[in-house]
Amino acid sequence: MARIDVVMPQMGESIAEGTVTKWHKKVGDRVMKDEVLLEISTDKVDSEIPSPAAGILSQIVVQEQETVPVQTVIAHIESEAGAPALAADEMVPPPPAKAAPAGTAQASAVPPAPGAVPAAASHAAPPKAVGATRVAAQRFYSPLVLSIARTEGIGLDELEAIPGTGESGRLTKKDLLAYVSSRARGGPAPAAGSPAPPPITAKPVDAPELRAKYPSPAYDILQMNNVMQKMAQHMIHSVQTSPHVAAVHEVDMTTVARHRSEHAAEFERREGFKLTFTAYIAYAVVQALKKFPLVNSSVEGDKIIKKNFVNLGIAVASDNGLIVPVIRHAEEKNFLGVARAINDLAQRTRTKKLTPDDITGGTFTISNFGVFGTVMGTPIISQPQVAILGTGAVRKRVVVINDAIAIRSIAYFTMSFDHRIIDGALGGMFMEEIVRALEQFDPATKV
Repeated sequence: MARIDVVMPQMGESIAEGTVTKWHKKVGDRVMKDEVLLEISTDKVDSEIPSPAAGILSQIVVQEQETVPVQTVIAHIESEAGAPALAADEMVPPPPAKAAPAGTAQASAVPPAPGAVPAAASHAAPPKAVGATRVAAQRFYSPLVLSIARTEGIGLDELEAIPGTGESGRLTKKDLLAYVSSRARGGPAPAAGSPAPPPITAKPVDAPELRAKYPSPAYDILQMNNVMQKMAQHMIHSVQTSPHVAAVHEVDMTTVARHRSEHAAEFERREGFKLTFTAYIAYAVVQALKKFPLVNSSVEGDKIIKKNFVNLGIAVASDNGLIVPVIRHAEEKNFLGVARAINDLAQRTRTKKLTPDDITGGTFTISNFGVFGTVMGTPIISQPQVAILGTGAVRKRVVVINDAIAIRSIAYFTMSFDHRIIDGALGGMFMEEIVRALEQFDPATKV
């Protein structure tokens, strides 16, 4: 037996410290090499960290919610004789493989089961039953649960309807096996209804100075998690930096809705994930940014920094809050390439496989709050960007077209922009370019 030090990995050149958010093993547990050992959080990203060796977790040095500098020893593993160990810099989850050229086949990442070959080293195709986690998914699924669902032919919509008894409503292996057993006996399927609310990841905290003002049991006092705190700081900074102006435009999504309906089944069968409105919107935004590059800029003092590339941020809801991963060089992708990139980012966000590079360097952001049924909103700009687009839910509405009443699929888009360099005229023309692209979407577009 040899003692292996587990250290706080450096998740990027600019990362100096990390917070242990959850240990997946306790002292005395056996762990496999590459099995998820713990979860950490930095000011950039949350990640699952694999075990550097097979053996017994003999000591946990850094407890949950403690923050320590990178390379600090956080635990010890008594490794099995002859078992290879990872070097400290190998503990960082591997970066995603480069996306395939637009228009070519590309496998979606699927989290590996404990002890299995990591996805980065596997060439297996993504599961077709569960497919990739869609952008509107409401909760995270462990690799084991996804594996069972794939074996049993349970699709994601069906999976999300199964009640979970785990922490914060998470679906456990026991829950899923009980459902499979009930289904085999002809038992009732879970009742359809409103999606489960996202878990509250803020934890109870002892705060005597507040407890006097907010006594129990009438009040609970919770501590913001790391992501919540960073998001709060960024939003306050943004409002203090940029004079926000918002403009709302109505978009007739009927042509897009028809195109999506005609291609959805074949697309999901071929790609392994759902064709969403977000892909259409993102593609239209990228084309508009190429035409109006000032919207794709930033401000430093009295200077404008115009970006000659488009790094498109897509806001994704995760267990720990809102994260905005980035599609790099989106201007180089066709429609299918954009759709694949959105799915890949959403999946890796919820399985905590993002790297710091995945969430930095954005030049424009889309916040698709419509997936939660929100019709209209006013998003806050993600600094140092100068604009953000919020997209509302697509709803069928009665409208007047050429003095005739018609039923159309309508959505409301809101753009918040920095009035230091974007005035109402530029903002309006940019939005109308997006509206035109969606309302006149070419039905011959390859998906």
